[in-house]
Amino acid sequence: MDDLDLTADQTEKIVQFQDLTGIDNLSVCRDALQRHSWDLEAAVQDQLNISEGRPSVFAASETAAPPTVDNEGAVQHIFYSPPSGIPRWGGPVGYIVSVVFQFCNTLMSILKFAYSIFWSEPRRMVTDPVGDVLKFIDMVNETFTRVHPVFYQGSYSQALNDAKQELRFLVVYLHQDNNQDCIKFCRETLADRSVIEYINGHALFWVCNASSGEGERVCHTLKTSIYPFVGVIVYKESRMTLVARMEGPTNADELINRLTAVISVNDSYLENARQERIARSLTQRIRREQDAAYLESLRVDQEKERRKNEEEERKQNALREEKAREQAEQEKRDAIKRAKIDLASEIPTEPEATHPDSLSVVFKLPSGERIERRFLKTHKLKDVYNFVFCHPSSPDVFEIATNFPKRVLETDTAPEQTLIDAGLRGSQVLFVYDLEA
Repeated sequence: MDDLDLTADQTEKIVQFQDLTGIDNLSVCRDALQRHSWDLEAAVQDQLNISEGRPSVFAASETAAPPTVDNEGAVQHIFYSPPSGIPRWGGPVGYIVSVVFQFCNTLMSILKFAYSIFWSEPRRMVTDPVGDVLKFIDMVNETFTRVHPVFYQGSYSQALNDAKQELRFLVVYLHQDNNQDCIKFCRETLADRSVIEYINGHALFWVCNASSGEGERVCHTLKTSIYPFVGVIVYKESRMTLVARMEGPTNADELINRLTAVISVNDSYLENARQERIARSLTQRIRREQDAAYLESLRVDQEKERRKNEEEERKQNALREEKAREQAEQEKRDAIKRAKIDLASEIPTEPEATHPDSLSVVFKLPSGERIERRFLKTHKLKDVYNFVFCHPSSPDVFEIATNFPKRVLETDTAPEQTLIDAGLRGSQVLFVYDLEA
């Protein structure tokens, strides 16, 4: 099975399908599984339906018109046997009679065909094609024999569709009531074990009575004139084609020989169709795999692009935030500068050292720089704060505290408190602490 290009799972399903159905032909097993999208259970169930003569899941509507069948005589194998009622003579006389009879029969067929075109009587409406088929099958079982090939229990349309889908030959038998050759064909030829095995192994077998609505429609389609009629239809060059017609009585050996000849000549068309299906399936699988690979590549590229965009957006957001922070800090620094300029004018004038209420204060800045300034005892804490705040070496956010015991001056909560009320007297050393350090 290497040339079938199957996966291990598909190969395993073919082996299981063989075991469950008993079909030895690997191509038939593969085709059945492919038609069911490699659903083993559905394929086996459908095969069991076929083996029982029931329409498969691919069957068309019961009342649908039959698909077109190419009935061109030039491509057909035509087998003719004179009806049993025609006298047969040996020698030259017999040959002449046979030739004359065949000529007359051919002429009658042509005239009948021309009549059907120009003066055809309206045919009966086919209301129950499957019922017509099942009625004839019941009649064969009850009247002639129950030993026969598997009869397809569906309409002609369904049989054609199944034969096309499964790439199998379709053998059609059309029966005529009260025809002794048809009766003998049903009782003897179809009951022959060799015929049963050959037909069951090589084709679908559809039968119907020519007097029924469905049978009459098929007779008109296949242009039958002599019964029993056996036709062989096969999917040939992209269309269903009648490749053989057998008219007149036929024994088992003749039927097998004729079917063998027809099937051997036309089997290559089915094999070509199978190879085309395999090629199409392979092409479709490759295309699906390519599409899947393309979509995966596209997904990966889109994911990369998404991540790239997210990273770029993150960087842009970080840059904007950084700029916003820098701008806020710059605005803060600018505001502090303006505040220092504005508050500098509110700082009281330094009193003379000889002033009786003078208070000397030494400020020790975080940088280690020492600043000395005199204030009046009546000056307020906010004056001290503003002095430190406006000094170039002062931190922007700070607090002022005594050394020991450490006591923070309430410059925020009690800015109007005087220095003396704050407990500052004589010479005082105050520490400035940077709150942002």
